[in-house]
Amino acid sequence: MGSTAALRERKKAETRQAVHEAALRLVIERGLDNVTVEAIADAANISRRTFSNYFAGKEDALLYGDEQRLGSLVRRVHEQPADRSAWQALRGALDDLYAEVGDTDREMHLRTRLAMRHPSLLARKMANWVRLEKELTQAITERARPDGVSPEVIAAAFMAAMHIATRWWCADGETRTLRELTHDALDQIARPFS
Repeated sequence: MGSTAALRERKKAETRQAVHEAALRLVIERGLDNVTVEAIADAANISRRTFSNYFAGKEDALLYGDEQRLGSLVRRVHEQPADRSAWQALRGALDDLYAEVGDTDREMHLRTRLAMRHPSLLARKMANWVRLEKELTQAITERARPDGVSPEVIAAAFMAAMHIATRWWCADGETRTLRELTHDALDQIARPFS
């Protein structure tokens, strides 16, 4: 029984990934405004109804890769050693994520640049980031942190550094890696304000 459920979950994950890849490919080829849910479903070889079982719209399908990466970051925070402070756990989780996915993520770069040009994508991306900030706050609540600093402030500062690094990365022309830019932003935000 367990292997049947595992197979079903694996097939669902494969379908989600196929729909995401079809959405990204079509948006790159045609532009976001010229791509419909029906076109994405056709390209992924599924019905419109099946598409709706996986995603609320083309924006969600397009940003699925970001959602996966963000979920992975939260899991990695939970996996950090218990003796790490909230800030150390966040940075350690991010370093672990970069160690797995590497420094270059062409798809993420494309998705981010698309989001910066399309308000509907940007709104969806920001909604994902708000959810991530809440999940990160919960993940670090029990960890050590400086006196008087709430987990919400630490998570928000971490997210702000990630957001700024991503903007730098898209504007930079990719001369520096996202990892380098994120470490730079995190280092700056960790310095005490005077």
